[in-house]
Amino acid sequence: MDNAHLTRKQHEFFTFIVEYKKEHEVWPTYREIADHFGYASPNSVTQNIQALLKKGYLVKRDDEEYDLPEEKKSLLGETEEKEGIPVRGLIAAGSLQEAVEANLGSITMDTLFPDLEDLFALRVTGFSMKDVGIYDGDFVLLMDTDVKNGDIGAVLYNGETSLKKIYWDDDGLRLEPANPEYEDIFIEPDLFEEVRIIGKYIGHVNRQGFQRAVPKVA
Repeated sequence: MDNAHLTRKQHEFFTFIVEYKKEHEVWPTYREIADHFGYASPNSVTQNIQALLKKGYLVKRDDEEYDLPEEKKSLLGETEEKEGIPVRGLIAAGSLQEAVEANLGSITMDTLFPDLEDLFALRVTGFSMKDVGIYDGDFVLLMDTDVKNGDIGAVLYNGETSLKKIYWDDDGLRLEPANPEYEDIFIEPDLFEEVRIIGKYIGHVNRQGFQRAVPKVA
């Protein structure tokens, strides 16, 4: 890493993304950065990130996301690791009973998601699923399990990924967006083998917290 000095504009760029990360606990999307600085093209965002990578102010993780190098982690401040939600006692759901306070442990990620080992998250770019409450910058939670007709799922096709409602029949596969500004994607039956269902959507996380997928009505 060069750890070279930043230009004034690069310093402003670096300061913005670090302050955003401190406030929201996630890095800003390219769209959010472009809107903040008034960039006409996301290429300007890419160029600034590449400059920060070259000068050692950012590093790339194994998942291709950028991050701060260890010696600059202190810029994000010290955060206390949360082990879970404390269970502080008992409460009656029948007749009134005496309040009982006790330390009954905590609700952990394993408690909330019994199949945690089958879950993973992807960050959304774009607005094709906004009518089901999924917006640009949200994190969708996906499960490595079977997807039924009409479920929302992540699809890999022709080297590109997409989050859509998935339908199939003898006529082929149809990927339906939840936004009338976007068109359905049709895939013919003889191309099915080129399609990979990455995971089934079970919910998403935004600044309001965890939003569980609404069960389909039979």
